[in-house]
Amino acid sequence: MAQAKVLPADGKITYPPGVKEITDKISKEEIVRRLKMVVKTFMDMDQDSEEEKEQYMPLALHLASDFFLKHPDKDVRLLVACCLADIFRVYAPEAPYTSSDKIKDIFMFITRQLKGLEDTKSPQFNRYFYLLENLAWVKSYNICFELEDGNDIFTQLYRTLFCVINNGHNQKVHIHMLDLMSSIITEGDSVSQELLDAILVNLVPTHKNLNKQAYELSKALLKRTSEGIEPYITNFFNQVLMLGKTSVSDLSEHLFDLILELYNVDPHLLLSVLPQLEFKLKSNDNEERLAVVKLLAKMFGAKDSELASQNKPLWQCFLGRFNDIHVPVRLECVKFASHCLTNHPELTKDLTEILKVRSHDPEEAIRHDVIVSIVTSAKKDLSLVNDQLLGYVRERMLDKRWRVRREAMMGLALIYKKYCLHGEVGKESATQIDWIKDKLLHIYYQNSIDDKLLVERIFAQYLVPHNLETEERMKCLYYLYATLDPNAVKALNEMWKCQTMLRSHVRDLLELHKQPPTENTNKVMFAKVMILAKHLPDPGKAQDFMKKFNQVLAEDERIRAQLHVLVDNACSCKQAEVCVREITKKLANPKQPTNPFLQMVKFLLERIAPVHIDAEAVSALIKQINKSIDGTADDEDEGVSSDTAIRAGLELLKVLSFTNPAVFHSAETFESLLHCLKMEDEKVSEAALQIFRNTGQRIETDFPQIRSALIPVLQQKAKKGTPQQAKHAVHCIYTIFSNRDTQFAQIFEPLSKSLDANNPEQLIAPLVSIGHMAILAPEQFAGPMKAMVANFIVKDLLMNDRFPGKKTIKLWTPDDEVSYETKAKIQAIKLMVRWLLGMRNNQSKSGTSTLRLLCALIHSDGDLTEQGKISKSDMSRLRLAAGCAMLKLSQEPCYHEIITLEQYQLCALVINDECFQVRQIFAQKLHKALTKLRLPLEYMAVFALTAKDPVKERRAHARQCLVKNVTLRREYLKQHSTVGDKLISLLPEYVVPYAIHLLAHDPDYTKLQDVDQIKDIKECLWFVLEVLMTKDENNSHAYIRKMVENIKQTKDTQGPDDFKMNEKLYTVCDVALHVIMNKSTTYSLESPKNPVLPTKFFTQPDKSFTNTKNYLTEEVKNTISPGKAKAPNVLGTVNKPLATAGKPAQSKSSRMETLSNESSNSAPSSPARSKQRNRKGSESSVDHSENDDSITGKSTNPAGRKVERRKDDTEQPRADGDKVRGRKTVEGDAEAQDSQRESASGAQPAQVRQGRRGRKRATTDTPDGDKAVAQPAKKMSRGRGRATPGGEEGPQLVKKGRKRVVEGDGIPGRGGAKRTKMSRKDEIAHLGSEGDCMVDSQESVIDLKPKQASGQHDSIAMEPAPQTEEADDDDSGKLKVKRKSGSKRGRR
Repeated sequence: MAQAKVLPADGKITYPPGVKEITDKISKEEIVRRLKMVVKTFMDMDQDSEEEKEQYMPLALHLASDFFLKHPDKDVRLLVACCLADIFRVYAPEAPYTSSDKIKDIFMFITRQLKGLEDTKSPQFNRYFYLLENLAWVKSYNICFELEDGNDIFTQLYRTLFCVINNGHNQKVHIHMLDLMSSIITEGDSVSQELLDAILVNLVPTHKNLNKQAYELSKALLKRTSEGIEPYITNFFNQVLMLGKTSVSDLSEHLFDLILELYNVDPHLLLSVLPQLEFKLKSNDNEERLAVVKLLAKMFGAKDSELASQNKPLWQCFLGRFNDIHVPVRLECVKFASHCLTNHPELTKDLTEILKVRSHDPEEAIRHDVIVSIVTSAKKDLSLVNDQLLGYVRERMLDKRWRVRREAMMGLALIYKKYCLHGEVGKESATQIDWIKDKLLHIYYQNSIDDKLLVERIFAQYLVPHNLETEERMKCLYYLYATLDPNAVKALNEMWKCQTMLRSHVRDLLELHKQPPTENTNKVMFAKVMILAKHLPDPGKAQDFMKKFNQVLAEDERIRAQLHVLVDNACSCKQAEVCVREITKKLANPKQPTNPFLQMVKFLLERIAPVHIDAEAVSALIKQINKSIDGTADDEDEGVSSDTAIRAGLELLKVLSFTNPAVFHSAETFESLLHCLKMEDEKVSEAALQIFRNTGQRIETDFPQIRSALIPVLQQKAKKGTPQQAKHAVHCIYTIFSNRDTQFAQIFEPLSKSLDANNPEQLIAPLVSIGHMAILAPEQFAGPMKAMVANFIVKDLLMNDRFPGKKTIKLWTPDDEVSYETKAKIQAIKLMVRWLLGMRNNQSKSGTSTLRLLCALIHSDGDLTEQGKISKSDMSRLRLAAGCAMLKLSQEPCYHEIITLEQYQLCALVINDECFQVRQIFAQKLHKALTKLRLPLEYMAVFALTAKDPVKERRAHARQCLVKNVTLRREYLKQHSTVGDKLISLLPEYVVPYAIHLLAHDPDYTKLQDVDQIKDIKECLWFVLEVLMTKDENNSHAYIRKMVENIKQTKDTQGPDDFKMNEKLYTVCDVALHVIMNKSTTYSLESPKNPVLPTKFFTQPDKSFTNTKNYLTEEVKNTISPGKAKAPNVLGTVNKPLATAGKPAQSKSSRMETLSNESSNSAPSSPARSKQRNRKGSESSVDHSENDDSITGKSTNPAGRKVERRKDDTEQPRADGDKVRGRKTVEGDAEAQDSQRESASGAQPAQVRQGRRGRKRATTDTPDGDKAVAQPAKKMSRGRGRATPGGEEGPQLVKKGRKRVVEGDGIPGRGGAKRTKMSRKDEIAHLGSEGDCMVDSQESVIDLKPKQASGQHDSIAMEPAPQTEEADDDDSGKLKVKRKSGSKRGRR
């Protein structure tokens, strides 16, 4: 360095060589020039230059003067700052400045100069960077530790650096800033709140978004100084969180944001803070809890967070907030679940149980978000969710709220499409969610149109995407159909049938538009519009929109033409898409973005457009079946065997042949079907025959080669095929061939000659063929058939038992265990019925003879010969066949007229048969015929007898049958207002006189004033009346009362002069009046018209006779006086299918005890058996507790799942009457009183009641001292042994002469254990659970009176069924499901 000038001792400042004095007299430029030389001098100095340090001390002091510190020019200030920084470096560790104020001024000055770092494009940026680097390297700011207000300097420095940092700075600038700031924290004695705020403020979201670089710098600073700054952070949060001193910092309002950011920076910064959050989670302030939950949700859900494992108490406390009373808190917790499931699979177990509770939350939004969370996680990775979580989504498909149901269904559909169709996971994982397709289709059984539409849309877009190429689409449909469960298959079939039906209605509507407008045409057109509206969402609006659309069709020929193409049978899938697009384009209004009219039309077009099936698709489907037959298909890869795939494919074609017969009309299709017809597989052949039957009308004219090939095959099937093959072969011949008479003759003659009763196995198919030919060509075979029926069918086959039956004590066995002789007899009975139905007249008295034979078969319990050779199970089959045959004949008017009242009553008693399956199947046949309006109305009264059924499920189904039939008839009368002359055969209220007459002749009603018998009568009457009186439409209550009063003015046509018979009739009438008066408040109004009674049952009123006597004693009145009505407990079964197989068998007392069908020790032909029943019986094992959280239904169990049985409330007599949990017993409730009486006497042996009249009985002591009459071996009385309660309510003693039969275990005479075993073959289908759950009626809501204490709702378990039953509505639009005491309902 050049030698400096030495100034005289007068104290003048020494400047470096070449630098003149710097004063305010010189220009700014000159000052800058001179200062640059000074800067160079100090820059070159080092700390060891003691002489130079001493020499330039005055200059150092001079540079700190106000002249420089307050100079207006920024360049001057920058150069001075650089000099001062070097001065602190050179004179370190002691500064040349002794005044604290001066040091503060200098560092505040230097800090201000650091603002120049902001402009990285500035020419002076390098000098600013030098200043920063110098300060950071020397740690010059550490001098300020000694100052009293040093924190002000530090705070200003931090604020300046955070303010100037930007994305233009390189890594070195970041490092020097970080070094400078971290040294102040790590080497200082304390960190002030202001300084802490200066750091933390950059973590607040608003600041964070404004300056990302400041945010990153703050994070880096906190990480580097975590150990030193942690106590001050803890103190800050203690002050605010625990002590509530929010005034200590302006950041108090951003407390939870800071905690989250600090946790993300370094969890150790919050080691002492996190326990305080547990306290805050339990705050009484809803908003505070919500804020803490939001914070912890982010902390627990962060991808790399280990907070849950490190702080388990806090995690458990957080989980508790899922049950918070505040809805937004629960909602926030549920939203968090998705992130947690995605980022922390190890926490899935903890979340599973908690989400189960929330999936039943009373709040719709929470249940909705539970589904969203689970589905979102599943869409990211299927392994993130377990079967239970997906099960919660499945349950919510039956939620009461449409929004929740839709989210659940769409979520599962997306999961299925991603993992099953697209194959994004392994085969094993895809198998785990294979149930989704079944459950989605099950929803089609709901009555809500919204649900049906959504299922159809899901099927078209997710299960079998319509936009796939034809071959790929059909392959997808083929394997989907092959892997669906039976109920899902029925749902899919129903979907196609519904589409066909709607297409037919639209086709009819278009045809009406071609006709000239007349009043009649307009009426028919309006009816069609109303039908279409019923199949669209929101029927009220749909009616208006469909009227508008009908008007558009009348005015717009182009739309009409497009719609005609769309509903044409030959419309292809591609044509359908074009038509839908053109129609919607034509109806769209650009000025109206949301067009509800267009949306409704789109719904209609969706339902009728054939987007899956056309001629090309059927051809592709048949090719796929052929591949399976040839063994070249991927059946095993798709999870099905080739045989299963072929059968399913043929079943699919069979359904399509019914819904879309036109698309089968091709030689290639018929040739493939002919090949299938010749296959050995019976099911495949049967399906092929049915397809030919549905589609073969034009084969004879269009495909003569197919016709020629079919003749020998069909004749062979008709002669030697299975019963089903024989039936369909005969119908195929009738459909396809014009010379059917010749074809039938070629079959009939050899079959009729080969009939041999000694070879029953070879007799079954011929009987089927002959029977169907008799009904299709009655005149052709009139003579031969009469002789055959008289000589062979009756005398040779039915009246002889050639082969002894298999020794068994079961009342029912599977089809393959039924003897061939019994099967032949059943087909013989059916043959007689078909023959009669073909003739449709009784001129030869054949109908009368057949009815007597059927009644004799029922009289004899199925054993016509009384030889005891037939097994009990075969006898059950024959009784059922006889009862169903009578129902079939009753549907033909000419035979209904000749059925006597005694025969009608005997037929009705089959519904109380001792065998469960007989009761079940008979009820199904009865219901099916009634819903088709084929059976006369008196047969609906038969359901009244099911009130005595010991199985709660059967009673529930019978009630649903009544509801369905009443609703159907009322709807029919509304749509057909011109049927006044047929009112007596259609108006459902007319079932009351039939029910009264039937009950008056009930064989169990033997004593006029017997309290127990009157109770039974009342129960049966209320079983029917409850359905009829749910709504008082058109003053129907008064009409029913008037009808019953009129009956009392007549006499019973069965015995008009029989005093006792008429007295019984009047007594039942009084019971009915008593019930009506106690259950209705409008019964006393004026009847709308005077009812006309059926003359077949009642004589004409005698005008000279006025019957005002009340036939009920006061004791009986008090006993049966009802309080609030209690309906059968149908919660578990209101929507059960009527065709469910495999029901648990019932035990019986003697003939009437309820033993297992597998272990019954009662002999049907025993002369000593008593037709008696216990007064007190147990409910079936399928009963459900009234307040069970999840009430389940029962279905066929293809998977062999075990039945989950629930303990029924009626298993033990209740000491407090019929009181159940969660429901107050109405004071004066007769039902509750009855239950109390029964409970009080529950320890006594059950009273044996007298059996049916008309049979002689062996003299037996009974509890009331009466004598029973001895019964001869020849059983000529009418009546059937009925099922009674028993089974699983514990051992129950029943008197049987002097013997006692103990019920309850699995040995002969004890039916409980065996029955339990059998019931476990049935599947319990959980389609609903807790939570608001939708019932299957769009207009009805089941009032469950839920347990409000838990904040959750009970639900209805619904099972898919081909025909979902409707529910009856009360005045408020809700189905009131009330309960009766289980111990009173069974057949005692």
